[in-house]
Amino acid sequence: MFGISNTKDTNQSSSLPDHSTTNNGSDKTLMEMGDIIAYVGAEVTFKGTIHYKGSVRIDGRMEGEIFTDGVLIVGEKAVLSAKIEAGTVLSQGHIIGDIMAKEKVKMLAPAVFEGVVKTPSLSIDEGVLFDGTCQMQNNGEGKEKDHRVIELAKESLNRG
Repeated sequence: MFGISNTKDTNQSSSLPDHSTTNNGSDKTLMEMGDIIAYVGAEVTFKGTIHYKGSVRIDGRMEGEIFTDGVLIVGEKAVLSAKIEAGTVLSQGHIIGDIMAKEKVKMLAPAVFEGVVKTPSLSIDEGVLFDGTCQMQNNGEGKEKDHRVIELAKESLNRG
């Protein structure tokens, strides 16, 4: 079910399928987000709760909950029906459920998302199907500033 690598040989090549893409050559690929500590393969179906630290890649089917401060990588063939709380979520697959990411959510084509995203940073590539809502959170800034900006914008519109 999970492939956990304890090898220290950094020259060893990964046996993971490479479903990575880049955006104009400037973004990190899905495989460059650090050492993957666990892998749910394309033929695997998992139901339950996952707690981990580090990067986990899912290419199979998963139903349940995922909790981490690390990175969740959702491969192109993956289908997740889950509540996700993570540091970063990178997805090319199909996610149904809510995502709460402390750092960022990045959806790469041909990703499909249905649910609610709460994150300070959201990136959606062309070709992604996003059917949901997004709540952008400020890191360390209070709601008072948000309300003041809204009030200033309203005043500006009323003057024009």
